[in-house]
This record gives sequence, structure tokens and C-alpha cells, in this order.
Amino acid sequence: MNLASHVVSSARTHPDRTALRLGDAVVSFRMLDEVSARMAGMLRDRGVQPGDRVAIMVPNVPEFAFIYFGVLRAGGIVVPMNPLLKSREIVYYLGNSGVRLLFAWHDFAGEARSGAQQAEADAVVVEPGAFEELLESAPLLADLTDRREDDTAVILYTSGTTGQPKGAELTHANLTRNCHSVVDELFQLTAENVIFGGLPLFHAFGQTCTLNAAVASGACLTLLPRFDAGKTLGILEEHGVTVFAGVPTVYSRLLQQPDRDSYDVSRLRVAFAGGAAMPTQVLHDFQAAFDCVVLEGYGLSETSPVASFNTLQAGPRPGSVGMPIEGVEMRVVDGDRKEVPRGETGEIAIRGHNVMKRYWQRPEDTAAAIQDGWFHTGDLGRVDQDGYFWIVGRTKDVIIRGGYNVYPREVEDVLYEHPDVADAAVVGLPDPDLGEEIGAAVVLTPGARTTAGELREYVKRQVAAYKYPRKVWIADALPKGPTGKILKREIVPPAEPDPR
Repeated sequence: MNLASHVVSSARTHPDRTALRLGDAVVSFRMLDEVSARMAGMLRDRGVQPGDRVAIMVPNVPEFAFIYFGVLRAGGIVVPMNPLLKSREIVYYLGNSGVRLLFAWHDFAGEARSGAQQAEADAVVVEPGAFEELLESAPLLADLTDRREDDTAVILYTSGTTGQPKGAELTHANLTRNCHSVVDELFQLTAENVIFGGLPLFHAFGQTCTLNAAVASGACLTLLPRFDAGKTLGILEEHGVTVFAGVPTVYSRLLQQPDRDSYDVSRLRVAFAGGAAMPTQVLHDFQAAFDCVVLEGYGLSETSPVASFNTLQAGPRPGSVGMPIEGVEMRVVDGDRKEVPRGETGEIAIRGHNVMKRYWQRPEDTAAAIQDGWFHTGDLGRVDQDGYFWIVGRTKDVIIRGGYNVYPREVEDVLYEHPDVADAAVVGLPDPDLGEEIGAAVVLTPGARTTAGELREYVKRQVAAYKYPRKVWIADALPKGPTGKILKREIVPPAEPDPR
């Protein structure tokens, strides 16, 4: 088995179809096959052997796919990295994974070279044109290197919400089967589809649900290196995008784009949301504005990433992340990791073909996370009587106010229903009497004049007295990760006004 076999099969079936598109530049499946084979040959010439780790620090451009599939074809292990990492972070990633070869986009060459030098690794700068010329002189390694199902294909580093990032080892079987679930079960993809490629390809969501899904189905992936709402709408129209995938903040930005109604997005048939909880109001508004169904799903880097999804057949159930995909089980457990009755809140655990092999060189963390085949996510949720799962939040995000549990998602959903709210995050604030108090950071839509006090009263009217945020503040922006997910751990409330 080799995940890169999708490239070979699609090149045979659809050689002249467009595999990748960036603006007006197109890459056919025949070209993707040949260039990735030359990439594999270059790696072999540089001494890369099966099982060696090779890092990619490249944005959403065709070169990412050339390198990604080239490494896999050569039997190597891909270590995708955020191109915006600084040298200190690069040193950690390379050193922890044992990478000796890093491919870095030319815009970030300085940090990449510095980090690689400190980690005693080689850095190859990837510049359009020059990189392709380099590959033209490389030998063609046409045959795929045979790998076992449980051989590691990719090491995906988690965001590091607690301590240093951990590398989740995803196998060829993990990623291949998860990709097939996306193609057949969720997206129902064919070669006629055009998929929006704005999700970062170094992230699990982007890799499985856009890049690998497109290549496996023979569909076109139209790339956007950096998200911009106006550019996104232009791509949807000009390239005839049929399938959209994004995190909730992306949906909010598209809704807020002033001239969105001037774009023809009529070919869009389905949109998929993941990476964070989707506010139900945003989901409803997007469906109405773009006249397409929005399906929410759930997963983590450690689960390849898709674990559950609403499906086209069943239709959306707003607020729910659907049911487990085929071959995957999910359950909700208590603090002793025993299953709780339906309707009760607990930690979500996942078992199936999508669960990672282990954390790279972290046996204790692996043993703590995976027990009897069940991966314990750290996410809080519940399952309803129909078997649909609902995410409440992270176990670490639960606010305990005076002995009452408050789940931020519930309060955030109310805030998002206010027409002047663009972004919202509810967090716990230290309180000497109650243990924690509830705070809310809010970004308003352009031109809105709603005050923090008015928002506090708005929520107070709709939730129990112990749930509404006593402290609300208006922020210019909220800190976000590379996929657009709000980073609550980096939210700092404003200082209290001077009592004098």
C-alpha cells in the first residue's frame, strides 16, 4: 500500500484532466504523476530511504503536492509544517522528528535555513520555475515504493495547546481509508468536481478532505495560498467550484463580504465545515445566502482527521457533527472512561481505522490517549437518541462557576445570533469567590455600534443566570491558528478600569 497510488491511478484514468489549479496555472494529472516521480528520484539521489522523514514548509501551491507525493512515492514519511514557523519552532519540529531534509518556500527561506542549520538538517529552497528546473534533471522513479498498511506515511504535529506539540503518526492505511470515506461516503466526489483548496495543506483537514480527496477522485483542486474573502468568492465564480471546505471563521468572513451577492456561485452544491464548532446561526445564514447545503463534521489530527459527519443523504442537522463514518465507532465516557447514557455530557472517545498509530516517540502520551483501541479526545460532547453527536467544547474549556458547569459553546451560539457579532469566544476568568467567572471577547461586524453592556444583557435574557458573561469586551480581532480556529488560550482580557 502507498497513499501516493492515487496519483498513479488518476493519471492513468484522467491524464489530461486538471489536478491542481492556482490562478491561471494548471497542472494535469499526467504532469503531477511525472513531476512527483522525478521528486522521488531526486530524493533517492539525496540518500532518502524508506522510513526517512522529510519536512515540507510550503503554502497551498502545486509544489506542495509535488513534494508531498514525491516523498510518499520514495517511501519516506512526510512532516508537514506551517510556513509561518520561526527558526526556534523549526528547530523543535526538525529535531523532534529527526528530519534531515527540509523543503521550504522561498518567501520563508531565512527562517527555514536558520532553523535547519541549528537542527543539522539541509534546507532546499522552493522557488517557482527554479524548482521545476531542478526536478527536470532528476531521474524518474516511476515505481511506487511498497509500504505496509501500518507503515507511517505522515507525522502531523498537534497544535500544542498543552506543552510542546506532539507528532501524530498517521499510516498509509489511516489516510487512504479516511480519504475513501471522504470521496465516497461524504462528498460523493467524481472527476467532474472542482474543490476549493483554501484549507492549509499542512493541516489534516486540508490534506485529507481537499488534496487527497481530489487526487483520489480525479477532481480538480483549485488552490488559494492565503485566505481572503474577496479572492475566495472570485475563485468560486471563475473556477466553477462545486465543493467547499472550511473552518467556521471562513464562513463568517464570506458572509460579511460586502459585495458577496455580485458573485455567481451557482455551481456550489455542498459545503463542509470542521476544525471547530460551527455556530448554528452562521450555518443557517450561509445556507440561505449561498443556496447550498452545509454539512458539519468532526475529527482531529489523531483521527486522520475525519471521525463523524453529517451526510448528503441524511441532510444537515444544525449544531450536530453527525454520526461516525463507516468503520469508526464513537462513544461518550465519564471520568473513569465508562460510557454514559445518551443525552449526558462526557468525553468523546473514538475507535476505528482512522485512529493514529501513536505519538512519535511519546510512549507515555500514547498510552494515556489510547486505551483498548479507544482514542480519548479531550473533547466534550453528547449523543442524542438518534445517534447524532454534538460537541460541547474541550474538557479544558469548561468553566466551573460557583460549582456549576458552563459550556462556552452554548453561550457563544447565543452571541452569534446577534446581528452585530462577527466573532465571539467565551472563556473562564479567575474569580476569588466563585472560582471562575464567565468572560466573552467579541468582534463586531463593520460599522456596528453595539456596546459590551448591550451584548451582556442580550445573552442574559436567553440563558440561565449562572451562564451569562459578567464581563464582555469588544476586541479588534481574536487570535487564530493557521486554519482560522480561534485560540482561546491566547485571549487576554483587558485590565479592569482604575477604581480611582
